[in-house]
Amino acid sequence: MPRIVSLLPSTTEIVCALGFEDELVGRSHECDFPPAVARLPACTAPKFETEGSSREIDARVRALVERGLSVYRVDAERLRALAPDVILTQSQCEVCAASERDVEEAVGAWLGAKPRILSLVPARLEDVWRDIQRVADALDASARGCALVDELSARVESVAARVRGLPRPSVALVEWIDPLMTAGNWMPELVAYAGGHALFGKPGEHSPRLPFSELVASDPDVIVGIPCGFGLERTRAELVALGARADWRKLRAVREGRLFAADGNAYFNRPGPRLADSTEILGEILHPEACAFGFAGRAFEAVTGAS
Repeated sequence: MPRIVSLLPSTTEIVCALGFEDELVGRSHECDFPPAVARLPACTAPKFETEGSSREIDARVRALVERGLSVYRVDAERLRALAPDVILTQSQCEVCAASERDVEEAVGAWLGAKPRILSLVPARLEDVWRDIQRVADALDASARGCALVDELSARVESVAARVRGLPRPSVALVEWIDPLMTAGNWMPELVAYAGGHALFGKPGEHSPRLPFSELVASDPDVIVGIPCGFGLERTRAELVALGARADWRKLRAVREGRLFAADGNAYFNRPGPRLADSTEILGEILHPEACAFGFAGRAFEAVTGAS
């Protein structure tokens, strides 16, 4: 059986969903699901301090990127000691996780047989499903990949069927608080499946910055905070802090109690199997009368202290 190192939370989840958890021998510092993977040695670490406000974190990351430096450190010696057959990484976002370039540099000086590096580049939902199949194929488990993709696709389509014909509220998905950014890539598609209309961000394109004045001018029906890398509690606190901004209380979503915090780190930011959960979460937020999946209170909650 192959020895696998996964340097991305989503690929770790894909590997486990395909039934290869026991073959994982290493992970990234961010891989935390399923919980049992915490036993594995971490092969990456951030080069920046991860505590602080959204603006402070953004400034640290941008300072590294502007200097042409990688945002993450790959532990080449640990990788070598683990002797993986396959290393899973990504080329989609240089600030989200260790990149293919980082991994190639880490194994470049190895002598003898080198591991296969499989780098994923998901931009849209169909790319995520395709990447699941690519991982399955790389692990000689093509049939498992087909079955998993069929199952996840069916769950997403089931949400769409539940909300078909219902009003489609306008939605602002906030992927970063300061500076304000809205979700792109696969997220506008998930909003559409869940019965809403994403006002900002385009399918297949990186998340854009959003002037606060544009958010106010659009006056969305629903605002959902899903900051990259933040759990539910931290997202709630960040959204409450937005309440100090001028015109925030004028927003319809804030006035009418349709401001929500969601666990972006566990669900929306990870292009893997739990995007099916993400679609169900959005369905429950936008159309609770049709989508009672039981995520309220554990994956998302209404934010009442920011108005």
